[in-house]
This record gives sequence, structure tokens and C-alpha cells, in this order.
Amino acid sequence: MLCFLQRLHSCPDLVSFMVELRTVLEIALKNTQDLHVPRPPEYYSCLVRDLEILGWNKVAYVDTGLTTVKLKAEDSCGRQHLITLKLNAKYPTEPPDCLVDFPVQFAISWMPQNSLLDIYNQFLAALESLKEFWDVLDEIDGKTWVLEPENPTRSATARRIAIGNNVSVNVEVDPHHPNMLPECYFLGADHAVAPLRTKLNNNMHLWDPEISLLQNLKDLLEIEFPSRAVLEKSDFARDCGICYAYRLDGAAPDQVCDEPRCGQPFHQACLYEWLQGLPTSRQSFNVIFGECPYCNKPLTLKSSTKKL
Repeated sequence: MLCFLQRLHSCPDLVSFMVELRTVLEIALKNTQDLHVPRPPEYYSCLVRDLEILGWNKVAYVDTGLTTVKLKAEDSCGRQHLITLKLNAKYPTEPPDCLVDFPVQFAISWMPQNSLLDIYNQFLAALESLKEFWDVLDEIDGKTWVLEPENPTRSATARRIAIGNNVSVNVEVDPHHPNMLPECYFLGADHAVAPLRTKLNNNMHLWDPEISLLQNLKDLLEIEFPSRAVLEKSDFARDCGICYAYRLDGAAPDQVCDEPRCGQPFHQACLYEWLQGLPTSRQSFNVIFGECPYCNKPLTLKSSTKKL
């Protein structure tokens, strides 16, 4: 700021002074955040009226500029949910942007005479339409050891469920048909997951949409998932054999040596970097061929690991 004042003070004439002043103001504006422009009085009166009609007990947050509102709701199973509303200056002529933690798109029906109460009622209806989907995932989260995601959001549709030592299954649940057979792929050494793939393929005709997804998986795979009441995650989740950590950028190890006497797990990124550095490794398209860092058994690593 002092240098700008010195530049203005040293101007020889009025024209130079005005040129320097314009430069100083342009620089100052570039470094200044957008100024808050008040909205029309009708906007505020309408918003406050709508909030009072809705009920302040349903309001979780309102910013100081009255442009962002968060509403809270509880579904029929007692789960807590939030909807964030971003209102523009033309509200209620134009609807607010609605942000929700849903696995499906949430599109509201809106007319200029509508209010926040209408959005809230549509939000509640959407919560009930997703009840069975969240029931399915809550049962998985509560009764099995979920390896990924570590802290699932309500919009997350996938769960990687531990089956045994370095063996897991990833299930992708359809939000619209949560009790139908999900997309499944197994992770682990081939000798451990091959029998599971066979059982799933042979028994999938036995899938019963009238019973829970978790019970169906148990029946089709003819297994019991490790119990949270009996076992700890450390009983079947081992650290990566290269970086010696369990989590890498939030991901658990998803590659395992196929040698039954080894079975060392690795993160895909760690194993790829290791194999890339070996002079004996070779790559063909998206597959790299090398050796296990522990037992020297031949390994193949694909850029995509999804498989049934």
C-alpha cells in the first residue's frame, strides 16, 4: 500500500495522477473478494415467511447473508438427513439449488407459488423411497466388517465386505432395486476366490428378493461373514507388503499373491510401482507381468481389477 501512495505522490500532473489512480484501483479490485450485494427486500421477507411456515425446528443452518439454508429431517427409521438449499436473488420465482446426500438424482418440482415447505415435503418423500436401500446397507455395515469405504456416506452404493484372510467381495447395490442380486466381484488370491465365484454362478437362481441381501449372499456363497461381535478387523485385514500400511489414499490392499503359502496383500498402486521398477517385468497393453516381492511367484497386474 505504501508503494502505491508513493507512486501517486510522485505524479507530475493531474493526468498522470488519474492514470496511476486507475491502475491502483484495478489492482485493488482484483485482490478484493466480491462485495456482498443486498437482495431485494421482497426476497428476505419471502424467505423469512417460508421459514416460519416450515418451522424453525426443521432448520439446521442459515448463513449470515440468508443465501444458504440447511434443513434437517428424520426418516421413518430414525436416520438423520440434511438438504442444503442455495437460493438465488430471484427466489421464489426460481427454485433454489438442492444438495442432498443421495445415491440418485434429486430433482424438485417447482412453481413460483411454491415454498420451502414444498421442497421439504418432496425431500421427505424421496427419503422414504430410499428406505429399503439404506436398510440393506445399514444391515451390511452393522453385521459385517466393511473394508471400503471406511466412512460411507448415504450416497455410497458399494461395500467391500471381508470374507476371510485377504479375501473380500465388493457389492454394488442398485438404489432402485436394493433387494435384487447386486453386481459382485471378489478380491483375493485365485485359489481362494475361485470357489466363491463358482458358488455364486451356480446358485444365483436361488436369489430370493423377499429376504435381505445379506442373507441371500450368505446362502448363495454358503458362508458366514466374519462377525463384528467376535472378530476385529485386524484378524483378517493385513497391511500392504510394500508400503507397510493398510490405507493408501483411503484405499485398502486389493491385490494378493496367488501362492497359497504366501498370500501377501498389496495396494494396486504399490504393486504396479514395484513391478515397473523390476528389470525382469514386462508389460502388454494394460497388463504387467512380474514376480511377487516375497515369494518370487509370477504375478500379473491389470489396470482394472474388477472381475466376477
